[in-house]
Amino acid sequence: MTVGSTADNTPIEHSSGPVKEPTIDELPITDEEIFMAHAGGKLSVELRSPIDTQRDLSIAYTPGVAQVSRAIDADAELVNKYTWTDRLVAVVSDGSAVLGLGDIGPRASLPVMEGKSALFRTFAGLNSIPIVLDTKDPDEIVETLIRLRPSFGAVNLEDISAPRCFEIERRVIEALDCPVMHDDQHGTAIVVLAALKGAMKLQNRDIRDLKVVISGAGAAGVACANILRAADVADVVVLDSKGIVSFHREDLNEVKQELAEHTNPRSLHGGAEEALEGADVFLGVSAGKIGESLVASMAENSIVFALSNPDPEIHPTVAAKYASIVATGRSDFPNQINNVLAFPGVFAGALDAGARRITERMKLAAAEAIFSVVADDLRVDQIVPSPLDQRVAPAVAKAVAETAKAEGVA
Repeated sequence: MTVGSTADNTPIEHSSGPVKEPTIDELPITDEEIFMAHAGGKLSVELRSPIDTQRDLSIAYTPGVAQVSRAIDADAELVNKYTWTDRLVAVVSDGSAVLGLGDIGPRASLPVMEGKSALFRTFAGLNSIPIVLDTKDPDEIVETLIRLRPSFGAVNLEDISAPRCFEIERRVIEALDCPVMHDDQHGTAIVVLAALKGAMKLQNRDIRDLKVVISGAGAAGVACANILRAADVADVVVLDSKGIVSFHREDLNEVKQELAEHTNPRSLHGGAEEALEGADVFLGVSAGKIGESLVASMAENSIVFALSNPDPEIHPTVAAKYASIVATGRSDFPNQINNVLAFPGVFAGALDAGARRITERMKLAAAEAIFSVVADDLRVDQIVPSPLDQRVAPAVAKAVAETAKAEGVA
């Protein structure tokens, strides 16, 4: 045994090895630290050219700016050269499904949207502006974004509750001639697929042979089911709060009816117990809990992605007793499946290419790019890159831009 001590010299016993002092990053985060970091908001607007003299003022504003406005009036495409529009992402939310907090409204959601904008800037160098809307009406949200279209180059829909999010995303995509993506759906799905690719290479298995169970039929669950099917995973079973989503049920909304038509190929009935018996992969994207015995009933070399935050569907240390590979959405456990691995690069690549939309193939390319960054350094505790890995966003952007051009949407 080795002995360490606390700050007041109380002995602490350790099973083996030297005492490891915590690093700054490992120290507990205090409430004071959190609120101080958010005081005044996390964003600011900075000038690219200073205004220090009368000449600077005349160039930046009147009369000089009028020349630029006349030029854009004569050739609308010049707006992309002489304003920030073509590199500006609007982060849009109605505050109806924020993190694990639920429907907290637009004002309380604003710190999250500011954080999203900060991540866009940090990881992809993109300008971004949070827009929170005081309405949950799909018609009003779509109409608002149509009216605001001249001000931005792409739309990141965020924290909008299901099933409204599906309709809103579809209608905004149809209405606007620019990249639009609901990150809660597709960002999650992209990183999940990247992580599964890493797990498959590590286990030397074929993704097409997997039996995957998804707990959660909301925004993330539906998108994960769709991208896995697009990646040739044939056996996907989805669970909602009432059990297996199956065409045998009569209580399914339109979105779940479509899920039922394309999933559950073995026509399973029942709930989590029936779905997880012999399954290869459990993917949790809901607030529901999964018992230890259910994970124990999964197939040999099983994989558990318990992504609910802050409380995973099953604690990772418990899941690791039975599963070969475990991932969560938390930063304090290995294999963090975090959307920041996807969305900055996806939008950067789409804007680089001048893409009019973000396609399924572009999402698949993003997943492959994320996986490629860590493909040569895979471990059971590293099936995806770190969210702080600066190689990820450029790799994703390059793959997405190339795919957009190959598909002809650029």
